[in-house]
Amino acid sequence: MKIALFSDIHANLPALEAFFRDVEKRNIDSVYCLGDLVGYNIWPNEVTEEIRKRQIPTIAGNYDYGIGRNSGECGCAYKTDEEKANGAVSISLTNELISDRNRDYLKNLPAHIRVEFQLNDEKLNLLLVHGSPRKINEYLFEDRAEKSLLRIMEDANADIMCFGHTHKPYHRTLNSGNSGKAHFRHAINLGSVGKPKDNDNRGCYVILEINENTSVLNKNSIKPQFVRFEYDIEKAAKAIEDSRLPNVYAENLRNGY
Repeated sequence: MKIALFSDIHANLPALEAFFRDVEKRNIDSVYCLGDLVGYNIWPNEVTEEIRKRQIPTIAGNYDYGIGRNSGECGCAYKTDEEKANGAVSISLTNELISDRNRDYLKNLPAHIRVEFQLNDEKLNLLLVHGSPRKINEYLFEDRAEKSLLRIMEDANADIMCFGHTHKPYHRTLNSGNSGKAHFRHAINLGSVGKPKDNDNRGCYVILEINENTSVLNKNSIKPQFVRFEYDIEKAAKAIEDSRLPNVYAENLRNGY
């Protein structure tokens, strides 16, 4: 089974449309969205409606959670007063633009999706979260201490944990086995479709293949494919510049941060 997983579109309709074009070429069996449909651009309704139209199983991101409740907070960890002020403009505009129907959809998105595979005589648990299983806006960066990341996955009973929120893709393999028996767990950050922050301005998503050879005993049986795709960045950046959103968000798109 080939699964496409994507996250953090952030109201970037040109990026989402390019993502769908790319996925349609790849013989994918199922698609999941890990949240943050809205914020930072002018198309929160169009993005939400594209997801709804395709009936893609989707969980709430922290921005979706805030907008769903008509809140002035998005749960974002802004570091400076300037970032906080810019963020306030973004959430204010998003709250103005979002339709009642789409706000209700965002409000009722689930926090997690768990998919259990029965492979031969072995179970494999795939857990989809936005930030972490513990908190919707917890940042799990690549340099997270191994002991901490492993504890989070063990407590959540996740053999494969996919998440977003940091907008920086990575894959880490951890061994939680004991008494000489291996049990490999995989932490996979999907990156971002519509607001990359890893200095690569292309959109990013993950293809995960699960088959009869996939096993927690085999470290190399999970090999996520990180797919980068081009999209019309200038269209998305110009839309920001033509709105009251801060122009720095347009430059972030151009620079991949």
